[in-house]
Amino acid sequence: MTTDTGRAPRPTGAPAASERDTAPLLAVEDLQIELVTAHGVVRAVDGVSFTVDRGETVTLIGESGSGKSTTAMGVLRLLPEGLAVLSGSVRVQGVDLVADPGAARRVRGHTVSLIPQDPMTALSPVHTIGRQLGDALRLRHPGLSRAEVRDRGVELLAQVRIPKPETRWKAYPHQFSGGMLQRMLIAVALAARPRLLVADEPTSALDATVQASVLDLLMELQEKEGVGMLMITHDLGVARVVSDRIHVMKEGRFVESGSAERIVDRPREPYTRQLLAAVPRLGPWDENDTTGAVGARDTTTPRGAAT
Repeated sequence: MTTDTGRAPRPTGAPAASERDTAPLLAVEDLQIELVTAHGVVRAVDGVSFTVDRGETVTLIGESGSGKSTTAMGVLRLLPEGLAVLSGSVRVQGVDLVADPGAARRVRGHTVSLIPQDPMTALSPVHTIGRQLGDALRLRHPGLSRAEVRDRGVELLAQVRIPKPETRWKAYPHQFSGGMLQRMLIAVALAARPRLLVADEPTSALDATVQASVLDLLMELQEKEGVGMLMITHDLGVARVVSDRIHVMKEGRFVESGSAERIVDRPREPYTRQLLAAVPRLGPWDENDTTGAVGARDTTTPRGAAT
């Protein structure tokens, strides 16, 4: 079937090329997710809306149980049993993954990649690093030969700063440190050459030194590749370093949103101040400081702040 212009019509819901170019990488609108329990139905995510643009990092932050990881898994349509999207839209480059569940399968591992939390359990212990990274490469590039898969895999391991990548290609996960395993998960995510990264607590299991190096790596790769990133964390110390914009989440809702600099230096909500007050600080504690702002006691500059 053709239109009167002689062109075949686009499938319903598929955006034109110009729409894809101008639309945000990710646009979430009024997303609602319900959790069915033995005691009734709980609104785990209650009407959140946000966007992520190219080259931008948007962070969802809140304490455990606030709904931030559930939001991320809802975006990817990877919710566990008992959780379901009730309403709203999730558009990746203009394509609605809620209206078209099949589209979610097409974009995962291609346009969008996930960096899961807990690197100690995210990989198979019985397969080599090379086998698992190679599987990710073959999924995205099915025509690659074995030699091409290895060459590209070693290149990715070097890109995420894993030493001696040619040797590590044959190693097993238990032979990697926690920081190296996290870098391996980043390499798997990058294998798809995604335009959007969803990073779910990517540094929560790491010590402070390794955490800093992983965050540096993510920001460096983002600048080189131009990808957008949705970061999930409970740590405002992490969020303030990597984020362009922050949404503070509590009980499934956004209670405060703004630029990273504004949220860190001029929080408006008591809950945000409590999160800021929980960030470890160097130097003596000022008992008269009740603002929750960390700028006076933390020398780390928020991303995008003037220097």
